[in-house]
Amino acid sequence: MPIGFATEHRAFAESVAGFVARHASIESTRRAAEQLSAGAPPDCWAALVAQGLTAVHLPEEYGGAGAGLLELAVAVEETGRGLLPGPYLPSVLTSAVLARHAGPEPAKALLPAFAEGATGAVAVVPDLTARATPGGWQIHGVVEPVPGAVGATYLLLGARTDADPTRAEEIWFVVEPGAAVEVTALGPLDLARGVARVRTNGLEIPASGVLPGVTTARVRELAAVLAAAEAVGVARWCFETALAYVKVREQFGVAVGSFQAVKHKAATLFTRLELAGAAAWDAARAADDDAPDAGEQLALAAAEAAVLCLPLAREVALDCITMLGGIGFTWEHDIHLYWRRAIFLGQWLGPAGEWTARLGRAALAGGPTRRFDLELDEDDTGAFRAEVAANLAAANVLPEPARRQRLAELGYVSPHYPRPYGIAADPAQQVVIQQEFARIGLTPPSTVIGEFALPTIMAHGTEAQRDAYVPATLRGDIVWCQLFSEPGAGSDLAALATRATKVEGGWRLNGQKVWNSKAHEAHFGICLARTDPDAAKHKGITYFVVDMATPGIDVRPLKQANGRSEFNEVYLDDVFVPDDAVVGEVNGGWRIARTTLANERVMIAGGPGMQAFGKLVADLAGDAPAAVDDPAPLARLGAFAAENFALRALTLRSTLQRLSGLDPGAASSVLKLAVTEHQRAVVTARLERFGPGGTHLDGPAGEPLTEYLSLPAVLLGGGTREIQLNVVAERILGLPRG
Repeated sequence: MPIGFATEHRAFAESVAGFVARHASIESTRRAAEQLSAGAPPDCWAALVAQGLTAVHLPEEYGGAGAGLLELAVAVEETGRGLLPGPYLPSVLTSAVLARHAGPEPAKALLPAFAEGATGAVAVVPDLTARATPGGWQIHGVVEPVPGAVGATYLLLGARTDADPTRAEEIWFVVEPGAAVEVTALGPLDLARGVARVRTNGLEIPASGVLPGVTTARVRELAAVLAAAEAVGVARWCFETALAYVKVREQFGVAVGSFQAVKHKAATLFTRLELAGAAAWDAARAADDDAPDAGEQLALAAAEAAVLCLPLAREVALDCITMLGGIGFTWEHDIHLYWRRAIFLGQWLGPAGEWTARLGRAALAGGPTRRFDLELDEDDTGAFRAEVAANLAAANVLPEPARRQRLAELGYVSPHYPRPYGIAADPAQQVVIQQEFARIGLTPPSTVIGEFALPTIMAHGTEAQRDAYVPATLRGDIVWCQLFSEPGAGSDLAALATRATKVEGGWRLNGQKVWNSKAHEAHFGICLARTDPDAAKHKGITYFVVDMATPGIDVRPLKQANGRSEFNEVYLDDVFVPDDAVVGEVNGGWRIARTTLANERVMIAGGPGMQAFGKLVADLAGDAPAAVDDPAPLARLGAFAAENFALRALTLRSTLQRLSGLDPGAASSVLKLAVTEHQRAVVTARLERFGPGGTHLDGPAGEPLTEYLSLPAVLLGGGTREIQLNVVAERILGLPRG
């Protein structure tokens, strides 16, 4: 999924991609590599300017398009994907900083030139020294690397003042290269973009030339936003190239993409790339935020993007080279050109530890965290919101179970269900209802396993089945369990052995089910059984509703490693199920079951995995100030924070796509993979804090130990990581079955 998913963003991205393909082929970039590194503008620069791509983000009054940083990030992603040569990224970064922070007079003086094609370069650290003079400052020192500085029209530089060594301050200013500003090209890692050392010796900057609104933090945050966008574009090209190759490259007579190791690698890279794309999008939207806390929000989101996107491009490129095999390591293959740019982006803004430490300190300080509020148009939803708020307020004063019954009558238990079970709420209305539940501190009721059973019954059941089961479940009168998995049919569910034999008036079920949540308290179970043993594996299966009070059902709780009994095994011994308990067609149960399984994946993706991070923060906050002074836990916490933000951003993107009537695509499968891995890592980190104290359940380690011992349920539920990787590889990426 590209950074911009809205219809207009996709159209803009396509136009940028088309421009790069027409005007800046990789072949022409290879031919011009030496001139590019020496500072010569690419042949396409005039056309780039004429297309308006250097001024997307600049105010209209200065010749720009008046768009935001998100639109610029969309363009930068596509220029990265096409390996656009020359100083595009450093130039738009320079003008973005000036447009946002330089003030009206410098903006008026400089931005029209950028709109007309002037180039710029930024030193992202203030490594120069500023000495006070009667009229301003004298600048000395050397700063590197400065990408795009050779041949740049303007340089945006920073310096630390030496007036008070105990309290150094900084100034930022714009200069043109000249006698007092020496620019020396350095041997380029990125063969499509030059990089330089800038030396100043006695450069005079008048006091009026200082840009008081520009700070190192603002410069580096905007640099992180745009570098992350380019990194995602670079990584996307590498992944798309490697994926196309493994689909056609054959070994042992079959495409290498059919090998499970290759499929899992591709699916893992895709998941990481989707997460990075969400982080880059989140950073760009934060840069466009104008809320009172916009500065704090941008600081968090920029760090999130720097942590997840900049190293990722480098590692994805390297992994894709290994997928290509020896050919990917040759000079002739284009991927090394992308790899070189990815390495540069990963190094340019400094070590990842700087960014993770920033996020770690912010989390421990208990200050603002990244906001993922979903703002709706109140003109469209205001009346509906008022109605929901009034209904929930009235329901909230009722005791249970009257409250639950009232919520079911209102259609708020599962508002997306069709009437009369829900209110056929569209995505925006569902969001309003969730927000109003949260506003009054009321937890939305859940039907638990009913979340899987009811959509299937509504989609494939009879009217009598819908009337019998759906309203009662929504009221809380019916509890469900799921009788799918068996000792010999877990991931390979179609291998189930439970038999259903036709008898007068119904069926007799015999077999064993396992890992059944809620079976010990359920009123009904949804059950798959084989009704035609001679049919193909996926064909002769039927979907039943089983009354758990029927004679012949033996529910035996399974004690887990954590000491709890949250799952059961269920024995079916000649259990009679009437004909009217068959859901859908006889022998058509596998197709029906996929409705249930799809609903399970969506539900689990939004489960408690995101909450583990908050527990770790609370744990470490109790260790302060020691935790604040130790860089190792700070960096680890910051890495978890970045990942947590990106997961929430991916969830928000999926919701926004639904609100816009767009298909969220792979979001549910990606979230299932990414959330469970995040939860595993965070829960493990909680446990590791205790060292020897984590050898017993008494004391503060008891709860984290129990949570860690409960991880298998998270990792196995809804399909193991390996099964989900196969799903992503085959159904989303189109890799062949093995």
